[in-house]
Amino acid sequence: MIDRATLEKSILPLAAVIAWELAGRAGWLPIYLSRPSAIAAALVEAATSGELLRALAASLLRAYVGFALGAGFGVLAGLGAGMTAAVRHFFDPLVSFLYPVPKIAFLSVFLLLFGLGNGSQIGIITVAVFFPVYIAARHAVLSVNPLFVWSGRNMGAGRATVFRRVVLPAAMPQLFSGLRIGLAHTFVILFAAELIGARNGLGYMLVEGEEALRFDIMFAAITSFAVIGFASDRVLMAVRRKVLRGQIIGTQEEMP
Repeated sequence: MIDRATLEKSILPLAAVIAWELAGRAGWLPIYLSRPSAIAAALVEAATSGELLRALAASLLRAYVGFALGAGFGVLAGLGAGMTAAVRHFFDPLVSFLYPVPKIAFLSVFLLLFGLGNGSQIGIITVAVFFPVYIAARHAVLSVNPLFVWSGRNMGAGRATVFRRVVLPAAMPQLFSGLRIGLAHTFVILFAAELIGARNGLGYMLVEGEEALRFDIMFAAITSFAVIGFASDRVLMAVRRKVLRGQIIGTQEEMP
């Protein structure tokens, strides 16, 4: 049974889709703006032929491997920078210098290094994800209340125990915020990278649709990007709620 809150949130999107469909059937839309029913038919066509599954598999492989590598490096470097001044002094200038640069600008370098295979897309996603995760992890550790650390040390806990039992749990909320931003970067960069330097994947499917003037296929690829991005974000938020269960009990976030 659909609850009232979900229904209220769905009214505006559903109204927009219905209006879009009716405008398309009435001939009020330009030829390149396919109506929703045509996009759905293109998705069914691509799924039936196997093209959609192959494109999804290629894109998800690049996205998740790149995200895992970038997030892993970012968390390790960020936690290290938050705990140790020497690590912070090493990474901070590099991050300050490179973070404002659009990461897609590095794609040509990765294409020269790895060619048109998965390596170039995974590499550029790794770089893009690293920066927001590093910054979030660094600030998460530095923002932990020093009183908590002092209390743990005065109770006889060693440095490793304080980090594992005090610093890391306190830093988790901000850390997940950085992971969520990194996940969004993943699909933005993946989309751009596959448009420029890929021979398969959803981005390549979009390019093929454009070249064939199959605008329904183009929108089908865009819709697929939106769906996998949304689904991935929901999975990450579910993991976050499970990990932070003790910290969000009784808050607005816990409520459905």
